[in-house]
Amino acid sequence: MSMKEVNPQETTRGCQFEIWKNAPNPMVTFVKRMDVTNLVRKSRRKHLKFNMLLDYCIGKAALSQKEFRLLPVGDKLMEFDKIAINTIVKNRTGEVSSCDIEFDGDFERYCGDYMRYTAEVAETCANRDLSDDCMVIGTSAIVDTELVCAGGMYSGIFNNPFIMWGRYSRRFFRFYQNISFQFHHTQMDGAHAARFLNAIQNEIDGLKV
Repeated sequence: MSMKEVNPQETTRGCQFEIWKNAPNPMVTFVKRMDVTNLVRKSRRKHLKFNMLLDYCIGKAALSQKEFRLLPVGDKLMEFDKIAINTIVKNRTGEVSSCDIEFDGDFERYCGDYMRYTAEVAETCANRDLSDDCMVIGTSAIVDTELVCAGGMYSGIFNNPFIMWGRYSRRFFRFYQNISFQFHHTQMDGAHAARFLNAIQNEIDGLKV
């Protein structure tokens, strides 16, 4: 079973679940400046989409942290055995649609799925939702401008982690991008989030395709 309810007190997040389950805004936002030079070069040389490469590095970093297997849903704590990366797609009407893509760390599979499903969502304008099967990490690329910071977004409905970035910038021979990471405090603490952001940078630097 890909998703099941667990007793919070039988997990490492039991105390945080009790503290934050009724908070009006339990979300925290961190922003980190990333060196994305390797992704820019790989994207240009291999003719691969930059956002797909960044999504892949995000997924790889998340796979290594157990906190991404747990998520508060309503008044319950759910455990997942699969994760997915969500990307926002500009559809054929000029509006945006949402596309979830299951992630297991296999680059060729993810690259193929990304190209296939984002094209389908863009054409059909129908969202692709895997939230009943996977712990979904949301992402959104605002490529129209460079962003210094992206503030938190909390609907009170979705508690999923969410990552946002703008257009990358160039400084001498390197490329940089600010990445905003929003997370539910039940799911992880600041130290976990910092480790995740550092892991993304390590995945970016070490990506070989």
